Amino acid sequence: MVKILLRFLHIIYITVIIISMKSIIKKRTWKAIYRLLDRVSPIERDCGLLCGAVCCTCGESGDELGIYLYPGEHKIHNKKDDWLEWTVEAAEDYDFPDSWTGPVYFVKCKTPPVCPRKKRPFQCRTYPLAPYISEDGILEMVYNDEQLPYSCPLIDREIPLNDDFVKATYTVWSHLIRDPLIYDLVEMDSRARDEEDTD
Repeated sequence: MVKILLRFLHIIYITVIIISMKSIIKKRTWKAIYRLLDRVSPIERDCGLLCGAVCCTCGESGDELGIYLYPGEHKIHNKKDDWLEWTVEAAEDYDFPDSWTGPVYFVKCKTPPVCPRKKRPFQCRTYPLAPYISEDGILEMVYNDEQLPYSCPLIDREIPLNDDFVKATYTVWSHLIRDPLIYDLVEMDSRARDEEDTD
């Protein structure tokens, strides 16, 4: 019953939001999410010491990677900060859900691996975990298995993650997927993971 009600509410929100990509996640919620994630870490020490902060520097590949900000996340960042390079792209030009229309903000760190830790984007705070929604609609946390030009020792060596980090990451994702835009992205990524697992 709850799943049907959530799906119904999701459809109503999508109808309203599809006109313009506007997140229902408020700036104050993003701030609260950042504060919660500031208190946890994947392991007891700086995991960047294991690999030379490969996720920040892309290791020896020389590739310059950036990340996209989730809908509404741009509200808590200052585009004038000198440590981030910003670009604005059309969602339709990338592999985002159909409900994503209009601008998507991409950021790239200009000073890797050093950044203002309290200002790190959401994806930097939750790596190496990613959200997964099962076919039954259950939210789970899984290792991020995206194809990247580097390998993460936390994933490769299956180093146990701190329970408080896993719980906090689950908590914030359970709030974020209430936003239909974010739910659509997690759902799309989850089905893509399912297809990869069957190949």
